[in-house]
Amino acid sequence: MEKNFYGVFKTFFKVGTLLLGGGYVILPLLTSELVDKKGWLTSEELVEYYAISSSLPGVIAVNTAVFTGHRLLGLKGAVAGICGMIMPAFIAIIVLASIFNEITGYMSVKNIFWGVGIGVITLLFLAVREMWQKSVNDTFSAIIYAVCLVLALWGKIPLALIIIGALICGILHQVWRKEND
Repeated sequence: MEKNFYGVFKTFFKVGTLLLGGGYVILPLLTSELVDKKGWLTSEELVEYYAISSSLPGVIAVNTAVFTGHRLLGLKGAVAGICGMIMPAFIAIIVLASIFNEITGYMSVKNIFWGVGIGVITLLFLAVREMWQKSVNDTFSAIIYAVCLVLALWGKIPLALIIIGALICGILHQVWRKEND
Protein backbone atom coordinates (compact mmCIF):
# COMPACT_ATOMS: atom_id res chain seq x y z
CA MET A 1 0.00 0.00 0.00
CA GLU A 2 1.30 3.40 -0.91
CA LYS A 3 1.99 6.16 1.53
CA ASN A 4 -0.96 8.38 0.66
CA PHE A 5 -3.79 9.91 2.69
CA TYR A 6 -6.10 6.94 2.17
CA GLY A 7 -3.35 4.40 2.88
CA VAL A 8 -2.37 6.07 6.16
CA PHE A 9 -6.04 6.50 7.13
CA LYS A 10 -6.81 2.85 6.34
CA THR A 11 -3.80 1.60 8.32
CA PHE A 12 -4.70 3.60 11.41
CA PHE A 13 -8.38 2.73 11.01
CA LYS A 14 -7.39 -0.95 11.10
CA VAL A 15 -5.23 -0.43 14.19
CA GLY A 16 -7.96 1.69 15.81
CA THR A 17 -10.46 -1.09 15.16
CA LEU A 18 -8.25 -3.66 16.88
CA LEU A 19 -7.23 -1.34 19.71
CA LEU A 20 -8.92 -2.46 22.91
CA GLY A 21 -7.44 -1.59 26.28
CA GLY A 22 -5.87 1.79 25.69
CA GLY A 23 -2.66 3.16 24.29
CA TYR A 24 -0.36 0.66 25.96
CA VAL A 25 -1.45 -2.13 23.65
CA ILE A 26 -0.92 -0.13 20.47
CA LEU A 27 2.82 -0.77 20.13
CA PRO A 28 2.60 -4.42 18.98
CA LEU A 29 -0.22 -3.54 16.58
CA LEU A 30 1.64 -0.60 15.06
CA THR A 31 4.86 -2.59 14.86
CA SER A 32 3.06 -5.27 12.89
CA GLU A 33 1.41 -2.81 10.50
CA LEU A 34 3.97 -0.01 10.06
CA VAL A 35 7.28 -1.82 10.51
CA ASP A 36 6.76 -5.46 9.56
CA LYS A 37 4.08 -5.31 6.85
CA LYS A 38 4.58 -1.91 5.21
CA GLY A 39 8.15 -0.95 6.15
CA TRP A 40 7.14 2.70 6.56
CA LEU A 41 9.11 3.10 9.81
CA THR A 42 11.89 1.38 11.66
CA SER A 43 11.17 -0.24 14.98
CA GLU A 44 13.38 2.35 16.70
CA GLU A 45 11.46 5.27 15.15
CA LEU A 46 8.15 3.78 16.24
CA VAL A 47 9.32 3.21 19.81
CA GLU A 48 10.59 6.81 19.94
CA TYR A 49 7.22 8.16 18.73
CA TYR A 50 5.45 5.94 21.24
CA ALA A 51 7.69 7.10 24.11
CA ILE A 52 7.12 10.76 23.22
CA SER A 53 3.37 10.13 22.91
CA SER A 54 3.30 8.48 26.33
CA SER A 55 4.82 11.52 27.96
CA LEU A 56 2.40 14.02 26.40
CA PRO A 57 -1.13 14.77 27.59
CA GLY A 58 -3.88 13.08 25.66
CA VAL A 59 -4.58 9.66 24.27
CA ILE A 60 -1.36 7.73 23.61
CA ALA A 61 -2.75 6.03 20.50
CA VAL A 62 -3.85 9.33 18.94
CA ASN A 63 -0.57 11.04 19.84
CA THR A 64 1.35 8.18 18.23
CA ALA A 65 -0.87 8.41 15.14
CA VAL A 66 -0.11 12.14 14.88
CA PHE A 67 3.67 11.66 15.08
CA THR A 68 3.69 8.68 12.74
CA GLY A 69 1.33 10.25 10.23
CA HIS A 70 3.34 13.47 10.25
CA ARG A 71 6.54 11.50 9.65
CA LEU A 72 4.93 9.75 6.68
CA LEU A 73 3.05 12.60 4.93
CA GLY A 74 3.42 15.78 6.96
CA LEU A 75 0.26 17.57 8.09
CA LYS A 76 -1.88 15.53 5.71
CA GLY A 77 -0.54 12.32 7.25
CA ALA A 78 -1.13 13.59 10.79
CA VAL A 79 -4.78 14.31 9.93
CA ALA A 80 -5.16 10.90 8.26
CA GLY A 81 -3.64 9.21 11.33
CA ILE A 82 -5.91 11.02 13.77
CA CYS A 83 -9.06 10.39 11.73
CA GLY A 84 -8.19 6.75 11.16
CA MET A 85 -7.40 6.16 14.82
CA ILE A 86 -10.49 7.79 16.33
CA MET A 87 -13.10 6.81 13.72
CA PRO A 88 -13.55 3.17 14.87
CA ALA A 89 -14.00 4.22 18.49
CA PHE A 90 -16.45 6.94 17.49
CA ILE A 91 -18.52 4.51 15.42
CA ALA A 92 -18.40 1.86 18.15
CA ILE A 93 -19.53 4.31 20.83
CA ILE A 94 -22.47 5.45 18.74
CA VAL A 95 -23.55 1.89 17.96
CA LEU A 96 -22.88 0.40 21.41
CA ALA A 97 -24.47 3.27 23.31
CA SER A 98 -27.73 2.62 21.55
CA ILE A 99 -27.83 -1.08 22.45
CA PHE A 100 -25.65 -1.34 25.57
CA ASN A 101 -28.41 -1.55 28.15
CA GLU A 102 -30.11 -4.34 26.22
CA ILE A 103 -27.06 -6.58 25.76
CA THR A 104 -25.15 -6.40 29.06
CA GLY A 105 -27.36 -8.92 30.80
CA TYR A 106 -26.58 -11.77 28.41
CA MET A 107 -24.00 -14.32 29.58
CA SER A 108 -22.50 -14.52 26.10
CA VAL A 109 -21.75 -10.77 26.19
CA LYS A 110 -20.13 -11.16 29.63
CA ASN A 111 -17.99 -13.98 28.19
CA ILE A 112 -16.97 -11.80 25.24
CA PHE A 113 -15.83 -9.02 27.60
CA TRP A 114 -13.89 -11.58 29.63
CA GLY A 115 -12.15 -12.79 26.46
CA VAL A 116 -11.37 -9.23 25.40
CA GLY A 117 -9.83 -8.65 28.84
CA ILE A 118 -7.52 -11.64 28.37
CA GLY A 119 -6.55 -10.33 24.92
CA VAL A 120 -5.75 -6.91 26.37
CA ILE A 121 -3.50 -8.48 29.01
CA THR A 122 -1.64 -10.32 26.24
CA LEU A 123 -1.17 -7.13 24.23
CA LEU A 124 0.04 -5.30 27.35
CA PHE A 125 2.60 -8.04 27.91
CA LEU A 126 3.82 -7.72 24.31
CA ALA A 127 4.14 -3.93 24.63
CA VAL A 128 6.11 -4.25 27.88
CA ARG A 129 8.37 -6.89 26.34
CA GLU A 130 9.08 -4.70 23.30
CA MET A 131 9.80 -1.62 25.41
CA TRP A 132 11.98 -3.72 27.76
CA GLN A 133 14.10 -4.95 24.85
CA LYS A 134 14.60 -1.41 23.55
CA SER A 135 15.03 0.39 26.88
CA VAL A 136 16.69 -1.87 29.47
CA ASN A 137 19.94 -2.62 27.70
CA ASP A 138 22.67 -1.97 30.26
CA THR A 139 23.30 -2.10 34.01
CA PHE A 140 22.41 1.56 34.58
CA SER A 141 18.99 1.27 32.89
CA ALA A 142 18.29 -1.97 34.79
CA ILE A 143 19.06 -0.23 38.10
CA ILE A 144 16.85 2.75 37.20
CA TYR A 145 14.09 0.34 36.21
CA ALA A 146 14.36 -1.57 39.50
CA VAL A 147 14.34 1.62 41.59
CA CYS A 148 11.33 3.01 39.68
CA LEU A 149 9.47 -0.28 40.03
CA VAL A 150 10.04 -0.42 43.79
CA LEU A 151 8.99 3.22 44.22
CA ALA A 152 5.88 2.71 42.09
CA LEU A 153 4.86 -0.43 43.98
CA TRP A 154 5.48 1.31 47.30
CA GLY A 155 2.79 3.78 46.27
CA LYS A 156 3.85 6.74 48.41
CA ILE A 157 5.45 8.77 45.60
CA PRO A 158 3.36 10.08 42.68
CA LEU A 159 4.18 8.32 39.40
CA ALA A 160 4.87 11.66 37.70
CA LEU A 161 7.69 12.35 40.18
CA ILE A 162 9.14 8.89 39.60
CA ILE A 163 9.16 9.51 35.84
CA ILE A 164 10.74 12.95 36.29
CA GLY A 165 13.37 11.44 38.59
CA ALA A 166 14.18 8.73 36.03
CA LEU A 167 14.41 11.37 33.32
CA ILE A 168 16.84 13.46 35.38
CA CYS A 169 18.93 10.38 36.17
CA GLY A 170 19.08 9.50 32.48
CA ILE A 171 20.17 13.01 31.51
CA LEU A 172 22.83 13.11 34.24
CA HIS A 173 24.07 9.67 33.21
CA GLN A 174 24.43 10.78 29.58
CA VAL A 175 26.29 13.95 30.62
CA TRP A 176 28.61 11.89 32.84
CA ARG A 177 29.27 9.40 30.01
CA LYS A 178 30.12 12.18 27.55
CA GLU A 179 32.53 13.76 30.01
CA ASN A 180 34.27 10.44 30.66
CA ASP A 181 34.55 9.40 26.99
